[in-house]
Amino acid sequence: MSFKLQHPLAITMWDFSWLERRWPGAGQENWDRSLDELKERGYDAVRFDAYPHLLAVDPAKTWELLPEWSVQDWGAPAVTRAQVWPALAEFTRKLKERGLKAGLSTWFREDIDRERMRLGTAADFTRIWSAVLERLEAEDLLDTVLYVDLCNEFPIAPWAPFLHHPGQPEYKRNTRAAEALMRDAIEGLRLRWPQLNYTFSFCSELDTWREQDVSMLDFLEPHVWMAQASDYYERVGYGYERFDPIGYTNLALNGEAEYHRDRARYDAALLASIENVAQWSRASGKALITTECWGLVDYKDFPLLEWGYVKDLCALGVNAAARSGRWAAIATSNFCGPQFRGMWRDMAWHRELTGIIHAAELPAEARG
Repeated sequence: MSFKLQHPLAITMWDFSWLERRWPGAGQENWDRSLDELKERGYDAVRFDAYPHLLAVDPAKTWELLPEWSVQDWGAPAVTRAQVWPALAEFTRKLKERGLKAGLSTWFREDIDRERMRLGTAADFTRIWSAVLERLEAEDLLDTVLYVDLCNEFPIAPWAPFLHHPGQPEYKRNTRAAEALMRDAIEGLRLRWPQLNYTFSFCSELDTWREQDVSMLDFLEPHVWMAQASDYYERVGYGYERFDPIGYTNLALNGEAEYHRDRARYDAALLASIENVAQWSRASGKALITTECWGLVDYKDFPLLEWGYVKDLCALGVNAAARSGRWAAIATSNFCGPQFRGMWRDMAWHRELTGIIHAAELPAEARG
């Protein structure tokens, strides 16, 4: 890890929402306002999609993007159009002006021409990310880049579909092919930009970390939730439905009651998952950054959905991560954006948790 910190950073995830949710009332129609509000809540950094595969093809093109889902409040819930450049430079410059850092990532958003399906090799990853870094460097914005996450939640199919092929075994991280892809892609970027930090973020295979080679990563970026560490969603009746409201109907009717019915067990599952990745950090000598986390994977402002128990779970996770001394940057949830009004408006909650993050002990690997 090449950056040196004085205290852990409070980080948030704005995924592809920063560019796609720009219609009136969507939350990101005014970057000055949303970034000022983020800083007011005590945050130091934003992880967001740089759309490298699209920028590398044609930075000035207006892309027609297909919805990843209709029921979630990340990104656009319907077909939309977006121009990556110069928007990426403008947004990053606004971060720099406020002393905020950029965690660059990508969800490999699907466009009507399916450009992402042309990828598949380490050289592809190096090539497309080089296109992003070259342009930011030309704009004198590289000093704002905290790190580069080459693929969100590598290598699961929703975000890296080009690695999964019918009739072949599931593409997993704990394979020579995946390890070579990560290593070669990062080495290709390090040759030109050795001062930057590189990783692949993860949400799967967290229980098999002892079998994985992560030596090529500058830090670990695991995504940890109670809902994935337990059978909570199964009991509630939520199945990650992307275009069907039944999942949210079941969550609204059953979610809060189920959590309180067996709160001690669900809290213990979250804490055990946090300790698991903290052990991974200690064993590997890699500091942790987590930007998606703690309570439920999916949530939003919706009838019968209350934020209270979600915020309680997130506070539990933040405190546990802070106490571990293994995190260089900690998020409060994956709902820390202006479109999630029920959480965003609770200024005191955000400031309390970002204060806890800033007061935490840093891992030795990240200390200035």
